[in-house]
Amino acid sequence: MTRGRLLLALSILAAALFAASLSVGKASVPLSAWWSGDPRFAIIAELRLPRAGLATILGASLGLSGAVLQGWLRNPLADPGVLGVSSAAALGAVAAIVLGGAGQWGIFAAAMLSAGGGLALLAALTWRAETPAAFVLAGTVLASLAAALTAFLISVAPDPYVVAAAIDWLMGALTDRSSDDLLRAAPFMLGGGALLLLTGRSLDALTLGVDAARSLGVDLGRLQLLVIAGAGLCVGAGVAVTGVVGFVGLVVPHLLRPLVGARPGALLLPSALGGAALVLAADTLCRLAPGAGEVRLGVAMALIGAPFFLALLLGERGRSWG
Repeated sequence: MTRGRLLLALSILAAALFAASLSVGKASVPLSAWWSGDPRFAIIAELRLPRAGLATILGASLGLSGAVLQGWLRNPLADPGVLGVSSAAALGAVAAIVLGGAGQWGIFAAAMLSAGGGLALLAALTWRAETPAAFVLAGTVLASLAAALTAFLISVAPDPYVVAAAIDWLMGALTDRSSDDLLRAAPFMLGGGALLLLTGRSLDALTLGVDAARSLGVDLGRLQLLVIAGAGLCVGAGVAVTGVVGFVGLVVPHLLRPLVGARPGALLLPSALGGAALVLAADTLCRLAPGAGEVRLGVAMALIGAPFFLALLLGERGRSWG
């Protein structure tokens, strides 16, 4: 399949899943409600349209971030979580919930400020370092520190209801997200995605090796800055508004790479479209789960992604032994 046909197919799939997301749920609402004066139109306009929009941009951001990070680190098992920015954003949100009882704006602001601090620390730790190992180690340090502080805040919270709210938020979900949430997060994720799309040619050159890429005119410091800032904005804003949703950036590039080929730059747009389709599908299935409540999106993605990651890991080990 040519890249153009793949992009068209993924676009059609994402559009179909977007339409399904508007119609399907605990209460089924036909798309004809848009023009028939059906009172159920309010469910689509006020609840499902912002939710579907947020699912689309979140999935696209995570899928694109995963493709870029796998190309930059030259590691097919890399995931946006390797940045540590998601853990930093989660720390800020949990701090706002546990310490301040903040509303949605307060949680978002605290998460973005914490993500910004994580980005600054990551940039400081990897300044002038051109090897992926330094990047991975810095991200591991940031993720471990943020996770420890998050656990500490939850453990010392005096109110069990606040603890429950923090844990519920950490599981990641699009439930009850409004157009305000979409408007808060979209500028950051769109800006981060634009930065990541600028890395395509440099990532292609990097497949030849660091020295070859440098000889071809690739500024490795600039590339690293684009990766950190772009992925950090995408992941940080996503976590700030939906909680932690993992594995999208790991699963989608792997599913699409056999159709695209080994060139990282060619994988970026397909991964964005594929990520949008995956999150839309997963969120729709979460709403269809039996019972009065919904399965959390972060939980559903972990159930999908963890076995997928294990299969990839076993496959990589088998190839190294062979």
